[in-house]
Amino acid sequence: MSTQASGTGDKTMRLRYAGDCRLCGCRLDAGTVAVYERSTKSVRCIECRDDSVDASLNADATPVLDPVPPADAPPVGASPPVGASPAADATAAVVEIGRAGASAAREFERRAAQREQRVRAAHPRLGGLILALSDDPQSTRAWSSGAAGERVVARSLDTWANERVRVLHDRRIPRTRANIDHIAVAPTGVYVIDAKRYKGRPDLRVQGGILRPRTATLTVGGRDCTKLLTGVQKQVDLVRTALAEVQPDVRVRGQLCFVDADWPLIGGAFALDDVDVLWPKKLAQLLNRDGPLTDEQIDRLHRGLAAAFPVA
Repeated sequence: MSTQASGTGDKTMRLRYAGDCRLCGCRLDAGTVAVYERSTKSVRCIECRDDSVDASLNADATPVLDPVPPADAPPVGASPPVGASPAADATAAVVEIGRAGASAAREFERRAAQREQRVRAAHPRLGGLILALSDDPQSTRAWSSGAAGERVVARSLDTWANERVRVLHDRRIPRTRANIDHIAVAPTGVYVIDAKRYKGRPDLRVQGGILRPRTATLTVGGRDCTKLLTGVQKQVDLVRTALAEVQPDVRVRGQLCFVDADWPLIGGAFALDDVDVLWPKKLAQLLNRDGPLTDEQIDRLHRGLAAAFPVA
């Protein structure tokens, strides 16, 4: 089933994979009839109206001439600098916080579709049976698992974080194909959050210290996962650089959030190389702490980071 929506580039279709509505955020199971938006590469419920389309139709019906901008006005479409005050524009646009796991879900769908195409091309008659009896490779399933982990962290922040915490989900690192899972701005500073869906217990393993140099490693289920810290540290450096000119004294810290890990009932969270290793509820509790940033500063940083790291 696939039909073209009237007057737009959208397509009404039956979903092959589960997803979330771009407008209301409700879960759309595989097989549900929904609208695929080509411009945003996302889906929305049949029941949800696309206000952007309505706005464009209204604009066509009643054209309004734009006033001539002053000579010192910024170019059209220019991004505001990080830290620019929202009070400078009384009609400041609502920050697009993004949809957790969206880019990972798209990558999973792309890889799964490519595999299906290869199998059906190689086995025209048996392709459907082969696909039904075999799973996607681990390298493909990892993208779906990662997207699910990001959604769990986002839901946890929505549930447990207080109203002063501002979040951004699935942000693109400019000039790269990489992304940052979550950025949170809280009274205590800015936090770069990397969601991981690993099995086993995260642990801090310390060796040496007397006769040989002291070394500390991050293990998950007995496996050395210290390299995960490097990725978080690189993202922290990028965020800190984006804030350096406007608010260099703001605290920027990395967080490695394990979703399905085997955490103990008491304790368990720890820090290694300036990165906090914890679980979603503990993360929200940390973000809820009181700190030096005012509500205005939090809002300014949130808007600036949204412009510096757009939706992936």
